[in-house]
Amino acid sequence: MNADKRRLHRAKRKPVAGNRSPVAPLRLAPRLKAIMAKEYPRFSDAEYARRHKALAAAMQEAGADTLLVVTENRSGNAPQWVTGWPGTVEAYVVFRPGEKMWMTVEWVNHYPLAKKMCADMDVVWGGHCGPEKLLAELKRRGARRVAVIGPLRAARYRALEQHFQMVSLDAQYIRMRMVKSEEELDWIRIGAAMSDAGLAALLAGAKPGLTERELGAIVESAYIKHGGTTMIHYIGVTSMKKPHIYVPPQHHSPRKVKKGDMAFCELSAYWWDYAGQVLRTFTVGADATPLYRDLYETAEAAFDAVTKVARHGTTMQEIVDATGVIEKSGFTICDDLMHGFGGGYFQPIIGSMSRPAGPKLPDMTLEENMTVVVQPNVITRDHSAGVQVGELIRVTKTGFERLHRAKRGLFRVG
Repeated sequence: MNADKRRLHRAKRKPVAGNRSPVAPLRLAPRLKAIMAKEYPRFSDAEYARRHKALAAAMQEAGADTLLVVTENRSGNAPQWVTGWPGTVEAYVVFRPGEKMWMTVEWVNHYPLAKKMCADMDVVWGGHCGPEKLLAELKRRGARRVAVIGPLRAARYRALEQHFQMVSLDAQYIRMRMVKSEEELDWIRIGAAMSDAGLAALLAGAKPGLTERELGAIVESAYIKHGGTTMIHYIGVTSMKKPHIYVPPQHHSPRKVKKGDMAFCELSAYWWDYAGQVLRTFTVGADATPLYRDLYETAEAAFDAVTKVARHGTTMQEIVDATGVIEKSGFTICDDLMHGFGGGYFQPIIGSMSRPAGPKLPDMTLEENMTVVVQPNVITRDHSAGVQVGELIRVTKTGFERLHRAKRGLFRVG
């Protein structure tokens, strides 16, 4: 980006001064408020039927007569997608088309809530022998070829192989999660609102003297009271004159915010299994230095260029070509510039011309109702400084929909 274009872009995106929140927290449509008002919200029967139909089709293609869906130690979200239960310590779900689902859960104090949230299923307490109960249930149902979704540990997989033919449906499940239904999009909109509330609280509360850890606490305070939970809040703070980081770190340090610092963040708050993701950069008690101004303007230009080409049918090469503004400005990136999101970290995972995300581009195009994060983490080529901007969007037939309401801009706080 040459000097004239930079000046023009700066005129369009003036810094937002002061500590005022850039968005009113949780401004939600009535239908979204109604979802949040439920004791334990569930999707409609029609939505679960849609999912179960897709699972049945994948099973048939794999020649499986039974499906096992797994959560282990809070890893694996398929049981929640299939049943509505956000598996905690351990959950084994047995699914067969046209039959009542069965699930064993640990621990005993988790069992009452699982039974309440999945009242249309047979839910049993594992009694610290869940795998044995699972084996007995599979035999009772006459299973022969069992498909698996989720993190079933190797020893248990091998134990089941002694009795059944086993096949993985993880890839098929990921494909099911990549394109969202209208109901899922509404839950994502709630997650986006939670994430925006966290950002608003951060911008309103950040000031010299607070540690990165205290900034994280401020973020969480904005959505916990509304039923949200934390997926991530990566927050980095550094001197603009002597920067020591170029991408928001995954763990907070005790470093204190100082006047003249730059901070950047990547925030995702969950509404159950559905999170938003918003990324912003702001300065503390000072205007951005020329370097940080250039980094920021390049990042915003890259976001605009990528979202300009985003639509149903966009090729991966079109996306990479749109990132060329980064290299033309003399910069590169660290973090992935685009990735699928909402139920997992999905393809398309895209880098830039100077920092590809892999040896080759994904063999796919964007599809309507995919949700993807566009997040230019523009950095200097020597990895000494960087900024990050962006957010989660929905791909439409002709373009994209913003799922976040947080304002864009190079904010100034403190």
